[in-house]
Amino acid sequence: MTPETAFSYANLLVLPQWFFMIVAPRWRLTQMLVQLLPIPMILGGLYMYYLLVAPAASGGPGIDFGAFGSLAGIQALFKGPKEIVLGGWIHYLAFDLVAGSYVLRDGQSREIAHGWLIPCLLLCFMLGPSGLLLYGLLRLFLSNKPETKF
Repeated sequence: MTPETAFSYANLLVLPQWFFMIVAPRWRLTQMLVQLLPIPMILGGLYMYYLLVAPAASGGPGIDFGAFGSLAGIQALFKGPKEIVLGGWIHYLAFDLVAGSYVLRDGQSREIAHGWLIPCLLLCFMLGPSGLLLYGLLRLFLSNKPETKF
């Protein structure tokens, strides 16, 4: 599979869970997805493949783990082989979905009305950490229940 095809599949893979979290948050399938996190785990496998295996298989340079120590190094990674850039994108997809799953789970456990969670979920979908930040702020004002364990 080409990196372009994998990019398309990875993007499509997350859409159903985001849709269900927004429009059918209490549906049994939605609850299973946010509790067990199968889609982020699948993305985790793709991430490992495109970060570690695919660059070597294509004959290109592998990931430079030393690059994580500087902003210039990170910038170089994002300008590197498309397999490594794809791995980075999959990383975003997976962790944004984990953040959204947390928002839904925690919001439901605190009995926060779903209408308040929707903007947080949409922001998690598009701008991951900003949705988590908004949820944290909302939680301060809307939750009467004590913090639940993760």
